[in-house]
Amino acid sequence: MKKTFCTRMVLAACAMHVSIPANVLAQQDVPPAPAIRASSLPPVSQEMLAAAVREGVPLLLSVQEPLAGDGPGVQWAYEGVYRVERQIPVGYRVGGTAIVALALAQAPGLAEDAPRRDAIARAVGYICGEAKDHPLMSAAKFDAGYDVRGWGYIEAVALLSRLKTLGAVPEGMSEAVDAGLRHYVEALIAIEMPETGGWNYARPAGKDVKAAPSSFMTARALQALFEAAAAGEVVPAEVIERGLDFLETTRTTAGSVVYSGSSTPRSDLRSGDATPGAVGRMCSVEATLLLAGRGSVIHARGAVDAFINHWQWLEARRQKTGTHVPPYGVAPYYFMFAHFYAAQCVELLPEVERGEYRRRINALLFSVRDENGSWNDRVFERSAAYGTAMAMSAIMQPALSRSGYAKVNEVP
Repeated sequence: MKKTFCTRMVLAACAMHVSIPANVLAQQDVPPAPAIRASSLPPVSQEMLAAAVREGVPLLLSVQEPLAGDGPGVQWAYEGVYRVERQIPVGYRVGGTAIVALALAQAPGLAEDAPRRDAIARAVGYICGEAKDHPLMSAAKFDAGYDVRGWGYIEAVALLSRLKTLGAVPEGMSEAVDAGLRHYVEALIAIEMPETGGWNYARPAGKDVKAAPSSFMTARALQALFEAAAAGEVVPAEVIERGLDFLETTRTTAGSVVYSGSSTPRSDLRSGDATPGAVGRMCSVEATLLLAGRGSVIHARGAVDAFINHWQWLEARRQKTGTHVPPYGVAPYYFMFAHFYAAQCVELLPEVERGEYRRRINALLFSVRDENGSWNDRVFERSAAYGTAMAMSAIMQPALSRSGYAKVNEVP
């Protein structure tokens, strides 16, 4: 059988143990994704953006769920395929609740919106009370394996920290928020990866077993810890430095970011680590490094460009079943995550560049907005709360401050 030029390049690279650009590998027997160009989509006006955030508030309030029975809503559980004892894991309940509560807290008009403040207070009461003390959220009982409680720790830290810096802690809950924040910060630090630094929700059993951190979970965890430090919490510098050291090892020679572990010469040969499936983690890693004073505007710009150019691979998997589907291992739940970090990454670029990037990213985001004004990247109806909150937070990025490591908040 006659080999194609691309195939010959791959075989030669394997024989010589050198890397080749991931886009060369991507040419091999990979069907094209649907062609959707951000530049061809209708523009999204500032009025449309403001209206989407404004309309998202009552939508989210309407789906706040009770823990049991017909009581008042206290949570916005994130739903995926993973279950613990056939139930949505507590880590997903805490994480989803924190993400939605943070979007509600940062949306304009909180001071004049009593129902919203009440909903946030109930969510904070859950996160700092029943959920904090749940056995499946215990850092002491954590023994690794596939375990998502770390996502709950991360999002709880992000929410409680930002409520403090915004001066939006619910009335009468200052002590509970302080105690909850300290608890979740300590829990997140306790499950840091041994020896390597960083975090991963999917690792070998045994919390003391050395394993590969996840690039995107580590980036998210570090940003949450930046927020905690800005809110006055003591965060050990060595924990931050280990995580940042790891992130700097995750870039491939082709400019992608690997899913877990550090990049190696063979990373460019793996379709699962190729750019089309990596755009969300690329943006999250580059934004985190920039916030820490270690990043590069060139790398961040490249990540945003990759997000726009390869967005169709995310869209092809949105609201589909399955998780890491070949050729690029794109799972539906990357969609809103990637949008949020692309929007954040844009705000760390030189100001003169931001307008056009915002226009293109918002055009893509609004092209998949559901008729009722929500966003959802999953097949589960419940996860529209998460999707809408992430979309609102992405839209609000230009107006939000960002906490960096050692108070490095601006890019020259």
